[in-house]
Formats: sequence, structure tokens, C-alpha cells
Amino acid sequence: MKTKQKITYCLWFNKEAEEAADFYGGVFRNVKITDKAINTTDTPSGKAGTVLTVGFTIEGYHFLGLNGGPAFKPNPSISFFVHCKTEGEVTRLWEKLSDGGNIRMPLDKYFFSKKYGWIEDKYGISWQLILAEQEIKQMIVPCLIFVNNMYGKAREALDFYTSVFKDSKIGNISPYGKGMEPEKENSIAYSEFQLEHQWFSLMESAREHHFQFNEALSFVVNCDTQKEIDLYWKKLSAIPEAEMCGWLKDKYGVSWQIVPADLSKLLQSKDVKKSKRVMEALMKMKKLDIAALENA
Repeated sequence: MKTKQKITYCLWFNKEAEEAADFYGGVFRNVKITDKAINTTDTPSGKAGTVLTVGFTIEGYHFLGLNGGPAFKPNPSISFFVHCKTEGEVTRLWEKLSDGGNIRMPLDKYFFSKKYGWIEDKYGISWQLILAEQEIKQMIVPCLIFVNNMYGKAREALDFYTSVFKDSKIGNISPYGKGMEPEKENSIAYSEFQLEHQWFSLMESAREHHFQFNEALSFVVNCDTQKEIDLYWKKLSAIPEAEMCGWLKDKYGVSWQIVPADLSKLLQSKDVKKSKRVMEALMKMKKLDIAALENA
């Protein structure tokens, strides 16, 4: 089964995944709930019968809301650029996302944009709203920011990620210049790169930041074969103690989920006993084994 969007954006919630998906439906003009997965057995994220995940699209881009419990909370280490065609659209989205949110950079005119603002919504998800003054390659683009002990590794990371995934390339890079202390000259103020035809952005900052990458925002790689799972697992996994149920962390601390593309079908069989067996098998795994899940 070939997937249209190879990498899905997973948002970790305590138990508000359904509520959040409905909230985004009132923020963006084109939001659609695509599927819901129910816990078939008691798990750390909830009791049997409760909602485990909610799949939804925003402007055609696939997100997954996970009710994972209170273990992790979102932070600005990974945010989402939203490229808007008009100043009015920037303002409209800002007003919607401001409800219960937290402002990181005020909505204003900056040297890099006539209209820009960075805000965390009431669930802690960060959005960078910007007026697009050039052709929009992709309306919603995940942005990784390298800070603290990861500062200075941005260029290395661009090369690494584009070496892991197919159909990848590095796009525009905007470095810091002289006299922009504490930033080092030629460190990356902004860059863009493409993985499996999907655009991502990457920044780094030498300023003091009280956050780092965690599991609250992860990238789900939907794999068609076990060979693919094995390949991505081998290339990305760098922190063995973080490996669990298809989850891993790369050498920069970014979380990935390497899963079969049809995992939701395996977990949501009409035969509840089958689904329960699949979930129980999955909970014992680190790297996922498609054959073992199908046999379960």
C-alpha cells in the first residue's frame, strides 16, 4: 500500500486529542477527521474503550493526535510554519490561535516578513504564522530549532536527514551574519529541506532556551515493508533506551515512529479479540515486526 504522505506529524496530548482536532477545525478553513483508534486493552495512555488516536488533516496535511497521558508536554523545539497568502489570513489565524494561548513573538512587521507572529495555542502546540511573499511550496511546514547543546549542529543535521530519506534535498539556507551575537557567523538562522517530497525547516539559536526535543511532537514514518522499517530504524535510532513500540530517538533527540502503513487497520479490526492481540504484541516490541503483528 503506497501512502501519499510518507511522514505524518504526531501531536502528543494528555487526553485532549479529540477536543484539539475539533479546535483546529474552528481555526483553519479546511480540517477533516480521517479516523479514530480506540484502545482495545488498558495501556499507559488510557483504559480499554477510550480514544487512543485521532487522525485529521489541516489543509490536506496529515496529523495524528495521540492521547498519551501526562508524560510529555509540547514545547517550541518543533513548531509549524503556516504560510499565508494575505495579511488578513495571518491576522485571522492569530486571533483564533490566541484563545488561551501564549505569545512567543508578537504579531508584527519584521525584517524578514511584513506580517509574522509566533504563538503557542492552548494545547502548547507552536505555530509560526507568516505572510508568504514568494510562491508557497507547502502551506504548513514543521520547523525544528536546534538550541543548547544542539547549537552548531544544524548543517550536519541537514546532511544527515537528507541522506536517510529518499527524494530529499536541501533548499534555501539563510545564515547569520557578522555582529549578530550571540549567534555565530554562518550558523543557520533559517533553512529548508525536503524529505520524501515533504518540506521541513530547521533553525538554530545560541540564546538561552529552556526547552529541548521530546516525544510530545514526533514524526511518523509510514512504511510499506519490513525492509523499509529495518532501514529507517537502523539509520535513525541512536538512543536505545528511547526505543519502544516503534518509537525511537535520533542522535539529535528528535522522536520518530517507524510503523507499518496499515497499522491502524491491524489495531482496529472488527474482531476485537484480534485487535487486542495485536496491541498486546506491539506493546512488547521495540522495532515493529510486521509479520508478528499480522500473525497476532
